[in-house]
Amino acid sequence: MRTDTPVPTRLQDYTPPAWLVETVHLTFRLDPEATVVRSEIRFVPGAGGDLHLDGQALRLLSASINGEAIRPDLHECGLTVLEEQLPDGPFTWVAETRINPQANTALEGLYMSNGMYCTQCEAEGFRRITYFPDRPDVMAVYTVRIEGAEPVMLSNGNPAGSGEGWAEWHDPWPKPSYLFALVAGDLRSVEDSFTTRSGRDVDLRIWVRDGDQDRCAYAMDSLKRSMKWDEEVYGREYDLDLFQIVAVDDFNAGAMENKGLNIFNSKYVLASPETATDGDFEGIESVIAHEYFHNWTGNRITCRDWFQLSLKEGLTVFRDQQFSADMRSEPVKRIDDVLRLRAAQFREDAGPLAHPVRPAEYIEINNFYTATVYEKGAELIRMLREIVGAEGYAKALDLYFERHDGEAATIEDWLKVFEDATGHDLTQFKRWYEQAGTPRVHVAEQFEDGRFTLTFRQETPPTPGQPEKAPVPIPIRWGLLGAQGEVAAGTFVLDKAQDSLIVEVPERPVPSLLRGFSAPVILMHEGAPGDRAARLARDTDPFNRWEAGRSLALDTLVQGADPQDWLDGTIAVAMDETLDPTFRALALGLPSEDEIARQIAETGRSVDPDAVRADRIGLDRKLAEALGPRAAELRAAMATPGPYSPDGDAPGKRELANRMLGLMTRLDPTAPEAPFADATNMTDRLTALALLVREGRGEAALAEFHAQWQHLPGVVDKWFAVQAGQAAPDRAVEVVTALTEHPDFNWKTPNRFRALVGGFAGGNPAGFHRVDGAGYRFVADWLIRLDKLNPMTAARLSGVFETWRRYDDTRQDLMEAELERIASTDGLSRDTAEMIGRIRAA
Repeated sequence: MRTDTPVPTRLQDYTPPAWLVETVHLTFRLDPEATVVRSEIRFVPGAGGDLHLDGQALRLLSASINGEAIRPDLHECGLTVLEEQLPDGPFTWVAETRINPQANTALEGLYMSNGMYCTQCEAEGFRRITYFPDRPDVMAVYTVRIEGAEPVMLSNGNPAGSGEGWAEWHDPWPKPSYLFALVAGDLRSVEDSFTTRSGRDVDLRIWVRDGDQDRCAYAMDSLKRSMKWDEEVYGREYDLDLFQIVAVDDFNAGAMENKGLNIFNSKYVLASPETATDGDFEGIESVIAHEYFHNWTGNRITCRDWFQLSLKEGLTVFRDQQFSADMRSEPVKRIDDVLRLRAAQFREDAGPLAHPVRPAEYIEINNFYTATVYEKGAELIRMLREIVGAEGYAKALDLYFERHDGEAATIEDWLKVFEDATGHDLTQFKRWYEQAGTPRVHVAEQFEDGRFTLTFRQETPPTPGQPEKAPVPIPIRWGLLGAQGEVAAGTFVLDKAQDSLIVEVPERPVPSLLRGFSAPVILMHEGAPGDRAARLARDTDPFNRWEAGRSLALDTLVQGADPQDWLDGTIAVAMDETLDPTFRALALGLPSEDEIARQIAETGRSVDPDAVRADRIGLDRKLAEALGPRAAELRAAMATPGPYSPDGDAPGKRELANRMLGLMTRLDPTAPEAPFADATNMTDRLTALALLVREGRGEAALAEFHAQWQHLPGVVDKWFAVQAGQAAPDRAVEVVTALTEHPDFNWKTPNRFRALVGGFAGGNPAGFHRVDGAGYRFVADWLIRLDKLNPMTAARLSGVFETWRRYDDTRQDLMEAELERIASTDGLSRDTAEMIGRIRAA
């Protein structure tokens, strides 16, 4: 059991660096078990004081200042040289450290992935490489020399020279240590080029293992489109001669934006029609764009400290959302973004892990790479744009790049730019960054004497450490629907606890509120009977049209309402050939089991996961019955003959066709057999496989699938995930337990662990919450085991327990026992201990 009490890092305690860094020269003599790192660092005075350098899992071989050997004070977190031992002015620090990449299972710092050296330094991984002031407000110019036997040796920036057994790299742009990168191994490159708007030619290279070269085309195309879009929309041109991406199998996150050398989880690089789904292609496009956009919003302008993390992540998520909306369907993209926000961030806001977009303190910064920082952070950028307008937003961003290029900035700097560029006072808006929780907006309406009055009242429930909440400015886009169409529209900013909007109209309209999901809030609006059906039938705002159907479905699933309005309206949307096929498929989708559970918990009732699943299946069956033969007809109409394409309307047609197959399978369990056998792409094949497994008919198909794709790790991940997510709840624990004994289950690889254990805990709610507690014990056992090797991945997965208070007393007691068991584990990491402690405090 942990007996120490970790001391939190607090925003209010921030102090500027005692010493700044001008240049860093690193030499790596690579060895799997004994890599030697020589660091030559030019320090210049900052705020003044002792020299503290962060360090973890390092062996110091030597250290000197201006050529004179010293013996610094070594301690658990690094080393210290007292101020009186330091020169009065600038000085050069030289040190040699030895590290063991092979033993680094945490996958932070320099580690090995199947024989390849690679790094992950965000947030605090650089201190595992050498002693350094490992904080984002210390920015320097880096020169790197790599010595070793590997055929390919890469680092940040531009190549500065190479020869037999060595390579040198130089990055001319000052950067913090978390953006440092190194990769070395037996790799192959796929190459292309991009000409910037000023006429500079940039070499583009994607590095992969031999045999994967033919699965990089879409990633390269996405990169080139991202570069062009950033020039056209934000005026940002790439600033080096070379941009490189490396695909890595063992990676804790999705990707990393290291300057000029992005390191990616191979999941977000490698794709072909036979091995990747439409969702995979879309994910590659989005993540490639996100990491490239970081070149300006994160690299050229970084964050002063980790409390400002959303300054780079929220902004860059918003930018990649804009990009994807421009590349695909803007309404569909907005619905997808909101679904993700509600599934992850609303869940976070409603439980013990709630925290502000800019938290006031943390124990382990890795635990704050959250949906709140990323997705809610992006929503704050979207709201700013809504409030100041598109022109004001563009003007503010230009000023932001001009004013803060080369700096480590804060949320205050960001908001000041908007105030200076647009004249808006954003003092109140800052509360969005400081307050946790999802605001509820209650709406009352009245129509009298030609005046339609909407009265809005906002409240935000208490969250851990924040019992009282002040009003925040909430931009509410609205429209009023009359019998002949839309009669009025606009944006109303609710910046008080309560306020009203009055519109003169000849007859009572149907209100369409929070259009485009213009703010990350929960709208509490009953309206008149038939209003939601009217919005589903004819709202001119695509998001609210979809939202109306979603709300009707939730009424049926949560309150037991008559589903007829939902059935009639949804089928009408599904059969409307003028609508985007992807939108039609989304309209036919049901709320997830977790979303239904959240809505039930909002009513104050405890959640029965088995009943939630049964009710959801029952409503899906009613839709299948109501569609009847039209499902097969619509599926046939959505056929996409010819070569596979991940772009245009083809993915939407496949999505709608596969939704029809799912409904057909509710009535005929054999329906997926022919589609599985005949599939020509992974999207259709995996859909059919999942349906067969769901119906308990997947044994032969699973064996065939594995035999065909066992040589490709990313596809085998899908094989594990589909079984974990689709296994019947009453035997899911037995299924996943057996799969942990499969020869292909390498639990030390994050993607494989997330596919099976995460796929079960997050993708099979009724199985995870089985009333005998076996699901809880299974997940807890694996979290304890993984925590000893990879605390970051273990801590993130522990969030599956965050909603434990939703459920009945029996399940609560069982989950509490497992949380206690995890917390009592000897040697539990800070990462997991913090997460479990916060969850238990609920």
